[in-house]
Amino acid sequence: MRVALCQITSTAEPAANLALVRDGVARAASEGARVVVFPEATMCRFGVPLGPVAEPLDGPWATAVGEIAQEHGVLVVAGMFTPAEDGRVRNTLLVTGDGRHLGYDKIHLFDAFGFAESRTVAPGDKPVTIELDGVTFGVATCYDVRFPELFRALADLGATAILLPASWGAGEGKREQWELLVRARALDSTCWVLACGQADPAASGERPQGTAPTGIGHSTVADPFGRVVAQLAAAPEMLLVDVSGDVVEQARQAIPVLANRRL
Repeated sequence: MRVALCQITSTAEPAANLALVRDGVARAASEGARVVVFPEATMCRFGVPLGPVAEPLDGPWATAVGEIAQEHGVLVVAGMFTPAEDGRVRNTLLVTGDGRHLGYDKIHLFDAFGFAESRTVAPGDKPVTIELDGVTFGVATCYDVRFPELFRALADLGATAILLPASWGAGEGKREQWELLVRARALDSTCWVLACGQADPAASGERPQGTAPTGIGHSTVADPFGRVVAQLAAAPEMLLVDVSGDVVEQARQAIPVLANRRL
């Protein structure tokens, strides 16, 4: 199955970001993709108040993405923000198209490196998988990649490929950690891990003055053996990869870590 990772730099304007989704889906579908993945915070970049832009899954932004997915006959995964009951928002992955319209709420919030995502974002608590054309996909978001138990749980739910949108912050050693973690989670779960990050705004001159970078680019695909099979650079770009179930079977026979677990 062909999957497209659309590495973009989202703005603070949901309407402008919807145009990026429309363009990316059209291009990916023309290249034969059945699944089109956008980064975390596609609806609106981090660094601005998220409450005013948060919408439910049946709101206008998510509905428009669903219509784009239906028009092109693909499944779209894109990061957005939905209202939480306690006044915060939820960091939600919209999964829409092919008769589906649902969300995954990020379980592990980024309370690290001096930042507290949980101050404004409420956590989710349920792993999500989706079956499409005989392939079961799991989904995870950014900081989730540091928690191998989630990726093993997705494999236990039948996943053979895990889609990982992110808005990976810049910093010393962060790119190395990104690639290491994507590869490690592929090995932990013996799944494909398809990690789509926000592009580095500086790479295309799109970083607003005085704001922190919202991504480093380097969207990465690792196979179930932990090998990097495709990777982008820092700038906005699209990556196409064909996911094979045969490789999953080979890895699970050669490295049966799921079957060998004792704890």
